[in-house]
Parts: sequence; structure tokens; C-alpha cells
Amino acid sequence: MAYSQAKKEDGKVNTILVVDDNEDSIFLLETIVTTYGYGVMSASCGQEAIDLVKKNRHIIDLVILDVMMLDMDGLEVTKIIKQDRRTRHIPIILLTAKHREQGDVAKGLDMGADDYLSKPVDSLELLARIRSALRTKSLRDELSKINDNLEQIVEEKTVEIMLTRDAAIFGFAKLAEYRNPETGGHLERIRNYTKILATELQKFTRFKDEIDNEFITMIYQSSPLHDIGKVGVPDSILLKPGRLTDDEFERMKTHATIGGDALTSSERLFDGSSFLSMGRDVAYSHHEKWDGSGYPHGIKADEIPLSARIMALADVFDALVSKRVYKKAMDNKQARDIILEGEGRHFDPDVVKAFLNVEEAFEAIQMKYEEDK
Repeated sequence: MAYSQAKKEDGKVNTILVVDDNEDSIFLLETIVTTYGYGVMSASCGQEAIDLVKKNRHIIDLVILDVMMLDMDGLEVTKIIKQDRRTRHIPIILLTAKHREQGDVAKGLDMGADDYLSKPVDSLELLARIRSALRTKSLRDELSKINDNLEQIVEEKTVEIMLTRDAAIFGFAKLAEYRNPETGGHLERIRNYTKILATELQKFTRFKDEIDNEFITMIYQSSPLHDIGKVGVPDSILLKPGRLTDDEFERMKTHATIGGDALTSSERLFDGSSFLSMGRDVAYSHHEKWDGSGYPHGIKADEIPLSARIMALADVFDALVSKRVYKKAMDNKQARDIILEGEGRHFDPDVVKAFLNVEEAFEAIQMKYEEDK
């Protein structure tokens, strides 16, 4: 391989790879290329050319390639370069013998070659083809940069929108929580409990088609909306320090429907947004029970949305281990025993299994937000 550079007046060097298994042809092409101010690399066989292009794909701006070579013809080299997404942007000019021109040109262009010339090469015509190919590449490179910049801007804006949306969801949920300050830190713990459970359930064969990374993100974002309907419950009931009467409890139970209905209306405005859809399911159904004895609709088993089944366990666990004016906080063992008693009745058995697998992670979340309890 030979390598030399000749800088143009603006200091930029376009590097051209010339490929031919004839030394005289390489010398001629090198001479023409360097005379007009281009850098040059050379290869004497097809495989060497491929290796050079792969290694120097950020340097080589153009390949001038003889079709007739012994080890691997130029058509095969073209095919390999153009099939590789890392090198397909590099333009290729094929050099063909006149008696083979039509067939070679058709095959070469079909494989992705950008131009062709017949041997013997006229230096002025070669120069014109080189300039044309490099102008085209320059435009492609500029377009690629613009696309990359646009993708980056879109990505940044998407992240910004998602963060704004998440903050809005959490702030919206906090409005309900602030009416009952005893539950400080509840939303932070809940969103982390549900994420941990969903991540563990993703390992279960039963849920492999239902739980993906998007589901995990959505439940983390949506779970704080579970009690949003409590904004419609009177303070006299919501803040009552003692046990609720039967009538008061029936009124308290309406928070599930109030929240679900509100999120259904919001979902329509946002054309079925996925996080609102899951928020709606969680709000409506987090008090439903596996055996059908829950509320508000008395649905059971897999009729209950998976997100709500996950939420049900997380919510009960947090209520059990948290202090309220009407009760002391249970220790984790007591809470664990109650959840085990509810397996197959209150809770999806698989969600209970997942909980048992991640108890230590639950304890870590408790410790992290303990100051808020």
C-alpha cells in the first residue's frame, strides 16, 4: 500500500483509495490523483481494499476500483463495501475495460457503485468524475450531520417533554396526598415498589409478553395516580382519625371510580396516551381482589389489569408498615405474613412470589424514604 497527501489551498484533503492489481495502473492513478491535490491510498487486490476501507472509513472519501482483478473482482468488492452500513456512504467509481463495459456497469451500479469510467482513463474526465462524486458525498455528509443534529434535538426535546410530563403527573398526584399529610413519602415509595415488582415479574414466563421495559416505565410513572380520586372525598371522611362507619367507608370507596373516571376523560383528550391508560387502570382497580371480593366492580383474577394487581400489593404493604393516627406501623414480618395470607384471595399469587423475591429491595426503599414516614 502506498499513501501520500497533497493539500488543497483551503487545507482540506480528500483522500482517494485507488485499487488495481496492475502496478502500472496504480502508478498512473496515483499520479493523476495527487497532481490535482488529493490524498491517495492504494491497494493491489480486492481484500486489501476492503480491509483499508473498514480501517479508514472516516478518512477515505472515494474509491476508484478496477473491475477486473484476479483474487476478487471489483464487483464483489463494491458489493461488500456497500452492504456494510459503516462504509456504504463512500462513493465508488468503477474502471471497466471497453469490451466488458455494458455488463460490468449494469452489475456494478446495481450493487451500489456511483459512477464508472472506461479504460484507458482520460485524466480530465477522471478529474470531472472525482469532483462530481466528492460533491455528492459532501452533500450526503452534510445531510447526515443535519439529520444527526435533528435526531439529537428531537431526543433532547422528547426527554424534556417526558420529564415535564412525569413532573406534572407526580405533582397532580401530590395534590391528593397533601390533603392527608400523614401519608408523606407514600407516593415515592409506591412508585418504587411497583417498579421493583414489575421488574421481577418480567422474569416470569407468564408475563414475558406483557411486561417489557415500557411497561415498567409506565407503572413507575402512573402508580402515583392510584388515589387521585380522593380529591372527591370530603375531609370529614378522609381525615377522620378513627374507624369509618359503613356509610363513610362506602363514600371512601368512591375514590376509585372518581379517579378512574377523571383519568378516562383526560385520556380522551390526549388520544389514548399510554401512561394515562395505565393510570386509569390503576385508579379504577387497585382495590379489586384476586377472588373477586374487591371494589368497585368486583372483577377477579386476570380480569384485573396487571398494573392494578401489582399496585394492590404495593399499596397494602405500604399501608401496613406505615404509622397512622389510628394505628401503629407493623414490622415487615407482620406485613409479610398478612400478604402471604392474602395470596390467592386478595393478591395474584405470582405477584406475591415476586414480592418474596424482592423483600430486601422493598426494605431499602423503606429506609430511603423513612424520614418522610
